[in-house]
Amino acid sequence: MPIPFSHRLDWSLPANRLSQALEHRKPRYDLTASNPTKAGFHYPAEILAAFQNNAALKYNPDPRGIAEARAALNLAPHTILSASTSEAYGWLFKLLCNPGDAVLVPRPSYPLFEFLAKLESVEVIQYSLQYAEGWWLDFDSLEKQLTPNTKAILFVHPNNPTGSYLKRSELEKLSQLCAARDIALISDEVFAEYPLSPDHTRAATLGDNGRCLAFVLGGLSKTAGLPQMKVAWLTASGPQAGEAISRLELIADTYLSVASPAQHALPALLHHGAAIREQIQHRTQTNYKTLIKSSLRPLHVEGGWYAIVPTPRARTEEEWALHLLQSESVLTQPGYFYDFESDGWLVLSLLTPEADFASGVQALQRQFTV
Repeated sequence: MPIPFSHRLDWSLPANRLSQALEHRKPRYDLTASNPTKAGFHYPAEILAAFQNNAALKYNPDPRGIAEARAALNLAPHTILSASTSEAYGWLFKLLCNPGDAVLVPRPSYPLFEFLAKLESVEVIQYSLQYAEGWWLDFDSLEKQLTPNTKAILFVHPNNPTGSYLKRSELEKLSQLCAARDIALISDEVFAEYPLSPDHTRAATLGDNGRCLAFVLGGLSKTAGLPQMKVAWLTASGPQAGEAISRLELIADTYLSVASPAQHALPALLHHGAAIREQIQHRTQTNYKTLIKSSLRPLHVEGGWYAIVPTPRARTEEEWALHLLQSESVLTQPGYFYDFESDGWLVLSLLTPEADFASGVQALQRQFTV
């Protein structure tokens, strides 16, 4: 008999029609770009020079991360390094959940949480983000999903792909709810340094909210446009933050996954990565201005690297994505990739080079008005 593999990997992942079409046609204008290292940005030579550090030749592991690296982040004392935010999620699920426990995640959002949670035998339950001239957290939806087994509520700040930040009034209510029910709050803030407009009502961070145990995640992948360097971090605040970090230290000590060269280089990577971040900020803001000047009627975006446009009713969103690829050689993502609750949306990347983005927007306008 064959070996019965773990149910953690019982994922049904059939190829969708758009993926199948891409096997035979390479788009001219890719409006789905997510990798900054392939988006035409200038990377300073000092990035590579940062690894010419003799200290990296010695192995002196620290489960929380090398002290100099943590100090360069200038974050709260309760900070620990990981190789990625995905790994940090896995650690947090190990810390907070027993097998069969649940975490709440936003919908729509990036479809990674279900895979990460299932690998830890944790259930994912979705709550709704709603749109009315701007995105807002549907507390009725969230509270209906709570069970005695709910151990954490996840929020992405700003969310991917909606680009929405949690407002201060929403954070007050959310942190009260978490504190009252002894639920941890996990905030993924990897896109936090990419606002597209000022807003005095948004929360600066979901951490250190003064009420509940909260974890904030960040990483080089977005803050410096350096996903290949594999350094991320999480910070704990609130009640039991010290105990949480001590327990996370045990988990981190089991894996010791963050490479020493990357940790020693982190101060320089953060410093020189600022130039990459400025390029990304300029491009996302330029592309968003191009989009809002068009006739595509994009939903309001507050920050991040993505934007959402409604599709005409003549086709489903997947049909539109296929039609645009075939007729205009433009690649977009249908909304169901991100678990939108209704059909009729395309997700566009603001990371795409400006000329390609403008050409892609023009192509959408042509096809949507035919």
